[in-house]
Amino acid sequence: MKNTLLTFSLILISLLALGQKQQDIQSIKAMCGCYEVDFQYAETFAPKATYEFHDRYIANALEWVGLVEESENKLSLQHILVMRDTIALKHWRQDWVFENQELYSFKGDELWNFEKLPSDQVQGQWTQKVYQVDDSPRYEGNATWIHADGKHYWESTVDAPLPRREYSKRDDYNVLQRNNRHEITSEGHVHDQDNTKVRRRNGKDRILVYEKGINAYKKVDDSRCQAAADWWQDNQPFWTDVRTVWDEIFSRQQNLKFATKVDDRRLYEVLFPLNFELMAKGTYDSEAGQSRIREAIERYVTFPTETEVATGQ
Repeated sequence: MKNTLLTFSLILISLLALGQKQQDIQSIKAMCGCYEVDFQYAETFAPKATYEFHDRYIANALEWVGLVEESENKLSLQHILVMRDTIALKHWRQDWVFENQELYSFKGDELWNFEKLPSDQVQGQWTQKVYQVDDSPRYEGNATWIHADGKHYWESTVDAPLPRREYSKRDDYNVLQRNNRHEITSEGHVHDQDNTKVRRRNGKDRILVYEKGINAYKKVDDSRCQAAADWWQDNQPFWTDVRTVWDEIFSRQQNLKFATKVDDRRLYEVLFPLNFELMAKGTYDSEAGQSRIREAIERYVTFPTETEVATGQ
């Protein structure tokens, strides 16, 4: 009798876990589509009274989010901006990985530390891995999707580099501690953020200012993002190879450091023209493409020691 009850309990737990995972997947996929996006950020409080608050940041965009890769435990969502209805521009990417044990944590000043998490720590969790426009790491965080009281959301706190809206304008902080909450809504979804701008030196943090951010995604007819979907269809072989080269680097499971610029150019300023050059030939050669991509990316990547990561060198 005891064995029967134990077996029944294990089956019930497995079914509940499978049901939870399917709800998670549905929520992640719900973020795909064509959206009008409102970006709003405002600094709210500073520990020092002498701090001069920066202006609020308000912007809007039309953005396509496409499911570009799907397997049993991974979903990859590519964001592409649409400008003047006909121009597409590759934006950021987010990968969702189930019960992932390997991630890169940002330490500051373009340093990433590779971490291996125990399996019991990530049970039932999803890692959101966010990448820059050149598919280099931006931040990664683990959490469990919550489905309760008619709400569907995921929330985690991670360290990240300066956001694109500020990295070329400010040098008074070098780490953005992001509290990210992604919630599915009746109109689309909301990326709600409670951020802390931090000055990190020699392993010590000084809080500069707190920030509130709300990115509201309102779903619109897919036809408005047709230019982005078409652009991705034409250019995805190149960017698939970019991801392949990055995966080769990540598979080394070593700490990483990225050069912000090489020969006064950022990595995306190299990859975007390379994308145009290789795809303009009509027939894309993946082997040759990967070789050129690898050559470009490797100029920006080094593998620092544990001591260098710990001291921020």
